[in-house]
Order: sequence, then C-alpha cells, then structure tokens
Amino acid sequence: MALDTKKRSAEPGEIARNTSEHLFVSWSAQGGLKQVVIDRAEGSWLHSGSRKILDFSSGLVNVNLGHGHPKVVRAIQEQAERLCYVTPGFGEEQRAELARLLAEVTPGDLTKTLFTTGGTEANEHAIRIARMFTGRHKIMTQYRSFHGQTQGSMTLGGDNRRWANEPGITGIVRFFNPDPYRSPYGVSAQAALAHVEEVLWYEGPQYVAAILLEPIVGYAGLIIPPAGFLKGLRELCDKYGILLIADEVMTGFGRTGKWFAVDHEDVVPDLMTFAKGVNSGYVPLGGVIASAKIAKHFDTNVLWAGLTYAGHPLACAAGVATVNAYRDEGIIERGAKMGELLMKELKALAARHPSVGDVRGRGLLGGSSW
Repeated sequence: MALDTKKRSAEPGEIARNTSEHLFVSWSAQGGLKQVVIDRAEGSWLHSGSRKILDFSSGLVNVNLGHGHPKVVRAIQEQAERLCYVTPGFGEEQRAELARLLAEVTPGDLTKTLFTTGGTEANEHAIRIARMFTGRHKIMTQYRSFHGQTQGSMTLGGDNRRWANEPGITGIVRFFNPDPYRSPYGVSAQAALAHVEEVLWYEGPQYVAAILLEPIVGYAGLIIPPAGFLKGLRELCDKYGILLIADEVMTGFGRTGKWFAVDHEDVVPDLMTFAKGVNSGYVPLGGVIASAKIAKHFDTNVLWAGLTYAGHPLACAAGVATVNAYRDEGIIERGAKMGELLMKELKALAARHPSVGDVRGRGLLGGSSW
C-alpha cells in the first residue's frame, strides 16, 4: 500500500510513531523501542526539545569536530550549490583535493585512495585489493575485533556479533589479541607475536594475503596492544610477503591524540582504512589508502572495485573542510592534551572504586574494565 507522503508536522510523538512503524533500528529487537527524538545539535551537545544531552561518545565515535562546525556546514552548502553528484569516472575538485590531503596526513608512502561510503565498505575493498595484489586468499584478523557489518567485514570481525552472519566469507583466519590486562601473553609483545607466527605456520604463510587489525581495538573492548606488537607484526608481514592492513576507522583523525593510531608506534601499513572522523560524520564517507607500490600495481592491472557513491562530492567537500579544520585549529594536539585529563580522571575513578580492574586509553579513546 502506498504511503501518504504529504508534509507532516515534526512533533516528537509523531516522529517516534513513524520510527516505530516504518524504520528498522540497528542492532535491536524492534518491539518496544522508545527513542529520544533529537531535533538539533551543536558542539558536544544534542538537543531534544528543551532537554540538553552531552554527546559523550561523539556520536558513534565519529563526530570528532563536534556538531555543526560552521566551516564544514558551509563547505557542504557551497558544494551543493555547485555540484551534488558526479560519477566516480569523472574528475571532481573536492574528491581530488581530499585524496591529496589524505596522502599528506597519512604515514609513510600511503598515497592513493579508493573512496567508499563508510568503514565496512572500506574494509571489504581493502581485503579485495590485498587479494588482487598478492594473488593469495587468506586474511588473518584478531578475535577481539569489529570491522563492519556487511558480509565480508562482519566475517573479519571476531566478536560475537559475527555469529548471526556465519558462515560468512571464506579465507578468514583469527588469532588471539595481546591484551595486557587479560590475555595469557600479558605485556609480552614477543609472546603474542610468537602465537601469530605459529598460526601463520599452520595456515601456510604463502597463502596469506594480509593481516588486518585495529591498531587499538575499539568496540570489542578498547584493547591497547603492548609496545612493540605492531612493529613486530610489520616485521612478520615483511618476512612472509604479507600485507599489513590497519583499520583506522575508529582510531583515525585525532581520536588517539595523533592523526592515526599507528603513528604512536611509527608503523606504516600497506593499506589503511578510514571513515568516521574523515569528515566528522557529516556525510557518509570512508575509504582505503594504499602504498605507492600497491598503487603502481594497478597502473597496469584492473582494479576490480568501486561504488556508485565513491567519493561523493558533498562528502568529500565536508572531508576537505574537516581535515583543514583539524590542522588550522590544532584539533589533533587538543585531543592529546584532553586525553591526559581523561586518563587522570579515569585513574581517579578507579582509585575510588575497587570494582574497576583496569583503565587505559590514548588521546580521547579511553575505557575501563570492571
């Protein structure tokens, strides 16, 4: 039956009813859901009528600049007046400029970007590129991890959200995380690396295209690996001709007090995925950026990948404005400074409550275990 589409009032009760009757809400059984209706947002605050709510999680850890940043809003408005959409087969100013800026702020020789509409597609395309480049099929990931919710990226993730999606895609092999608080390896990077190499031996390193991981695990437990683990993984990958893929979807763009979490260990991956903070979540955008060597491979080999909305002009205009704001307003440095305050307060909380077993974090990505 066709729905009546004439303009309706924006009363919160009607919005809630329309949501309940016509909208699926992610990760939830639908019956009985009662959502708070948000009508506007500014800075760190969400507004629901006269109620003011602190957005302490920055949306879904993506609104790194805060809500309603005037430079980003203006960039979207100006781009919408010029050009809302053009296919990825055409050149476009904001798309090209954002790709150039990303090559500047990402580590090492990461140089060429394939844009997507979010983090899950970024990880899907990263493993596809790795398989095309190496001619190998297997991808190794960590058990405590989350890499998105499409078929492939959900299989990449190791936590229990993957169960409903199984069997998923083929070729995914997992290893145990080094968790300084709870894993059997403790703070020993070498013990954790020995475990990874042992898994490699059983799987056949000649069949492994890439090791993909979050440099700091996000939704699956906020786990910071022991010092030296990421560098050791880089060395293992080089030893066996395996690509290292860093999933910086959550940790990128200042969240950890540096541009990217791999920067804390001075590690340069072969492929790096991103989304969320690239434009502070104002318009859906993600991507994967590749090293010069991988980029050169596709000069003479077809890149069998792409999306209708890859590098959407509105999203890229927001991205250009966001990256420039990070630079011009010292946002990355502020994240590091505020992270010191956050850790100080988390440690004070732990000291007052014996049920808190551990606090940890980098920059403004912090958490605790109870």
